[in-house]
Amino acid sequence: MSNKKAKTGRGGWWFLTLVLIAHGLLGLMNPAATTQSLTFFTHVMVQILPILGLVFLLLFVTNFLLKPKWIGRYLGSDSGTRGWIAAVFGGMLSLGPIYPWYAMLAELRQKGMRDALVAAFLYSRAVKLPLLPLMIHYFGTAYTLVLCFYLIIFSIISGIVIEKVTGSDYV
Repeated sequence: MSNKKAKTGRGGWWFLTLVLIAHGLLGLMNPAATTQSLTFFTHVMVQILPILGLVFLLLFVTNFLLKPKWIGRYLGSDSGTRGWIAAVFGGMLSLGPIYPWYAMLAELRQKGMRDALVAAFLYSRAVKLPLLPLMIHYFGTAYTLVLCFYLIIFSIISGIVIEKVTGSDYV
């Protein structure tokens, strides 16, 4: 992994300016649709901001408390079974939309987390613990347990495959 800094230009600011101009022009042409769009945007942001706040808090705590040596020991090449268990259960316990977790996983990966464990974390998010009672109600206990077992096993298999494909062979 390289430590090069990405070049930052003014492209993002130009894009933001163009989007704001487009929304302003559309607001002049169709104020009702613009109001509806802004209401929807506000509703979505109210739902997303607490989750983003939690992820940023977790990033802060991760940067403050977790040192690369610790991450290397528990989630790196020497993690062994303990790392797999942490990744799978961490994925199952993670809540909210997936995209805020990408930032935290990227940060952990930069500090030494294995690619296989990142993949296992992301795959094991398919097991939703709060929804298990509902799933048992609709599909039965046997089906739910077998499905969860397969999801966990395939999260580990996908991690192994990812590590083989990326060439960071720690398995």
